[in-house]
Amino acid sequence: MENFKPYAKFATNAIHAGQDPEKWKSNAVVPPISLASTFKQEAPGVHAGFEYGRSGNPTRHCLEECIASLENGKYCCVFASGLGATMTVTHLLKNGDHIVSVNDVYGGTNRYFQKVAVNNGITVSFADASASPANVEKCIKPNTKMVWVETPTNPTLMMVDIKAVSEIVKKFPGILLVVDNTFQTPYFQRPLDLGADIVLHSLSKYMNGHSDVIMGATITTNKELSEKLTFYQNAVGAVPSPFDCYLVNRGLKTLHLRMKEHMVNGLAVAHYLEKNPRVEKVLHPGLKSHPQYELGQRQCRGFSGMIAFYIKGGLEEAKTFLSALKVIMIYHDY
Repeated sequence: MENFKPYAKFATNAIHAGQDPEKWKSNAVVPPISLASTFKQEAPGVHAGFEYGRSGNPTRHCLEECIASLENGKYCCVFASGLGATMTVTHLLKNGDHIVSVNDVYGGTNRYFQKVAVNNGITVSFADASASPANVEKCIKPNTKMVWVETPTNPTLMMVDIKAVSEIVKKFPGILLVVDNTFQTPYFQRPLDLGADIVLHSLSKYMNGHSDVIMGATITTNKELSEKLTFYQNAVGAVPSPFDCYLVNRGLKTLHLRMKEHMVNGLAVAHYLEKNPRVEKVLHPGLKSHPQYELGQRQCRGFSGMIAFYIKGGLEEAKTFLSALKVIMIYHDY
């Protein structure tokens, strides 16, 4: 905490990137919600940048510009959910291709890989990348085309060395490195700066921050990749509504403030739980007891409010604890 140094101009970009009033004839300082499903053309194929709501939308475009800026990327596509983004990224592959994924991956991603992607002829291997990046290389095959990383992982909050994995991936031309940055957000971690080809988000969580939107995003600095993702965004059609884009765009304006408070509160709770005799183990990358604490200090500017801990006892003790919570609600989110 005492050495916390946020990325330069993060708050300024969150407030201003993609929000230029000159985009609108009204010079509105807040991007309007453009609900139109289609747009007038001056002649067949001659339009003002937008032709059909699935292909592009002014409100959505503002949000994509802002998110790209926050991740220090150049191009962003937003989708109707985080899994919509995952599905679209996986469409970059073809029958016979292979993915190497971290073993402690978000359950929805795991389900998609093992129950859906396999039906399209895509195979998946799971590597314990948090134990050692070398485990990723051990799983790479001649037909491997993508490496999928989450860090911290969901739900055990293990860290993966993005730069080390990137250096491994770069030894095998043609393999893409995708990093899910949902837990950290670009306020604390920027995977593109560490060698990732694509960053993926569930915007439903910290980025939007108000539990009232389901949305996902991909960000890249690679123009060719961006063109492919934009094509699939339109062709597959998993696009968000303009109103949801407006809500996330508004939520981003307070991201820097919210994440700082999440970090302070998360660490306070983690330290408290570590001292509690009814707790067996606490997992938080900001704790010195975390097995990859040093990696977290090198790779991240801070940490979110996510905590994992083991309560002493078994299932009944865990149920008793959860049922006794007064402020923290029990609900399905991550």
